[in-house]
Amino acid sequence: MAQSQRQCFSFPIIFLLIFLSSYTGQSRPPFACDPNNALSKTFPFCSVSLHIRDRVKDLLGRLTLQEKIRLLVNNAAPVERLGIKGYEWWSEALHGVARSPGVHFGGEFPGATSFPQVITTAASFNASLWEQIGRVVSDEARAMYNGGAAGLSFWSPNVNIFRDPRWGRGQETPGEDPIVASRYATSYVRGLQSPVGNSLKVAACCKHYTAYDLDQWNDVDRFHFNARVNKQDLEDTYNVPFKACVVEGRVASVMCSYNQVNGKPTCADPSLLRGTIRGQWRLDGYIVSDCDSVDTFFNQQHFTPTPEDAVAATIRAGLDLDCGPFLAIFTERAIRAGKLSVALVDAALTNTLHVQMRLGMFDGARQPYLNLGPKDVCTPAHKQLALEAAHQGIVLLQNRARSLPLSTHLHRTVAMIGPNSDATETMIGNYAGIPCGYISPLQGIGRYARTIHQAGCNGVACISNHQFGAAEAAARQADATVLVMGLDQSIEAEAKDRLSLLLPGLQQELVSRVARASRGPVILVLMCGSPVDVTFAKNDPRIAAILWAGYPGQAGGAAIADIIFGTTNPGAKLPMTWYPQDYVAKVPMTDMGMRPDPSRGYPGRTYRFYKGPVVFPFGFGLSYTAFKVALAHAPTTVPVTLASNYAFKNMTLLKDAVRVSHSNCDAMKLGMHFDVQNVGERDGSHSLLVFSTPPAGKWAPAKQLVAFEKVHVLAGAQQRISVHFDACKHLSVVDRFGIRRIPMGVHSLQIGDLEHAITLQAAVEEIKS
Repeated sequence: MAQSQRQCFSFPIIFLLIFLSSYTGQSRPPFACDPNNALSKTFPFCSVSLHIRDRVKDLLGRLTLQEKIRLLVNNAAPVERLGIKGYEWWSEALHGVARSPGVHFGGEFPGATSFPQVITTAASFNASLWEQIGRVVSDEARAMYNGGAAGLSFWSPNVNIFRDPRWGRGQETPGEDPIVASRYATSYVRGLQSPVGNSLKVAACCKHYTAYDLDQWNDVDRFHFNARVNKQDLEDTYNVPFKACVVEGRVASVMCSYNQVNGKPTCADPSLLRGTIRGQWRLDGYIVSDCDSVDTFFNQQHFTPTPEDAVAATIRAGLDLDCGPFLAIFTERAIRAGKLSVALVDAALTNTLHVQMRLGMFDGARQPYLNLGPKDVCTPAHKQLALEAAHQGIVLLQNRARSLPLSTHLHRTVAMIGPNSDATETMIGNYAGIPCGYISPLQGIGRYARTIHQAGCNGVACISNHQFGAAEAAARQADATVLVMGLDQSIEAEAKDRLSLLLPGLQQELVSRVARASRGPVILVLMCGSPVDVTFAKNDPRIAAILWAGYPGQAGGAAIADIIFGTTNPGAKLPMTWYPQDYVAKVPMTDMGMRPDPSRGYPGRTYRFYKGPVVFPFGFGLSYTAFKVALAHAPTTVPVTLASNYAFKNMTLLKDAVRVSHSNCDAMKLGMHFDVQNVGERDGSHSLLVFSTPPAGKWAPAKQLVAFEKVHVLAGAQQRISVHFDACKHLSVVDRFGIRRIPMGVHSLQIGDLEHAITLQAAVEEIKS
């Protein structure tokens, strides 16, 4: 439905239409409270007029202990005597409805829209796009649920910090910056859950909590890794996106991870789960284990002496749902042995059942969103959004002498070379479904020019140079050459971290040889989910341009071609630092420290703390046009108000920094206004990144991103853009005890070449009796 049409209806009418309309396909029968079941009419838990709290209490009172235990696991058993069907909690939707135990493609649902992998979409720095993708994915998810092809609990997004460039799952994340990861998390979760009052369209899940960013590196794996994290890094890096997910995104679930943190499995740590997620952040939902995590900390980490102790430890810590059979097998024995109370089991089930009722699963035939069906999956609008997301996520890293865009008049024949030149499945990365269809780079370029195709290598491993001669010959014949190189899931994936940052095998040799042979401009396209050291290409004058495409989704080939030929002007920026190969020799993946330690030659991690040489920096990206940014309005002084009782107790601290918890944060919401002028000849989009350097101090990063916005500006035009941020959240730093403080003094803001100073001054607020 078009935007103008949507505006014709009031909000309550829209919701009523959603509830009452339905599609005419093979809709699944109600999960519970079927009106055709005579028993359902008498159960209070089926009464939508009652508060959900009372409905959950009624249902719990009707379940036997054995029935309760069988609901503690992802493949929850049916309770036939109460008319409740079995349910598979485990469905995935990282960047589209994905293959998983709860999702089944085929029949009326042969595929679903496959958007770019998250790391690519993150490069857009466009929060409205992230939420829009979430809404589309939730439409398709609800449609598939209505048709019996999916669940309603989707264990996405992955909001871990991309701490180390070798991590095989970095591709699933929004990158290395906590503010970007936080905003991505809240935006995507809001889109997925699309809440209406207390009701949810689907239930999202932020994972993997916490400090999880190592899968399999050398002889260390995620099942045995103990992440040693200090309080400072936990508070100002690792936990930041999870807190945003819960507090701002109101996510329905958080998943604890396989690894230990400081000697305790995350799924058995009461401080992390019950204390932080549910206690401090007030999660309104359930906590689920990563799959077989409970079994892992018993059988592999040997954290408890018996399986019954493992059950007691994890449920007492705050776990509500086990992805795996462990709780189904051992919970009753733990209760019989006196290690666990039934009341704690009831508390866990209260959280999961509450979410199911918010989803409408106990509303019988009065299901929400019954209008959604096969017609709402892989729609033209959804496929267009997948293409637009790829356009916005592809980063132009180099463009010598403005070699790009190519011309359809001058470059009529293009040599397409490289192991990813005709990629299809590679483009969708991991945690993907069956896409609506593919447009490979070869097909995309073929829309603009005649192509000569030579892969050059059999796969990205590129272990032989036998096909290099044919690739060189193709480059000699063409007006331009496009090399599509990089990685795929055989190199970087879940359970597979990289050892090197270089292109695999003989790829570098292929690029260099083809560049020497080509008679036209050479464009290097890198398809990969993590940084690659391509210093050789950056320094090779025969390579005219370099593009990073990430894993650009089902329409990736079309997006690459549109950018190469100038139909689309690139405007993305890197969401992670690209390090040189020698960086990894100094930094073991097992070292979780973010800050540098010169005493042991440790350089630190991410742009916030690492100050050594880079191939390409965080936030870097070029355009076919040029933008000029001017500051229109911004504050120069901000009072940091404190209650007087705090001030008098901490007078000596007022000169340096004050605790965020002692500050009146509501009074410190800041707004800045910028004029963004397009001074080039092409329409384009600009990502305005605002960085802050706090007053000098041992706690603080050298600079950190505090805000960002995306703006589209026509050639020769100007747009005013507003940027808002929170001084308590964005201008604070964390001390070594994990306490967030606001440094007094001058904070220097950098927006490209523009600088602006904001002075924070402590002020005492009188307490009124």
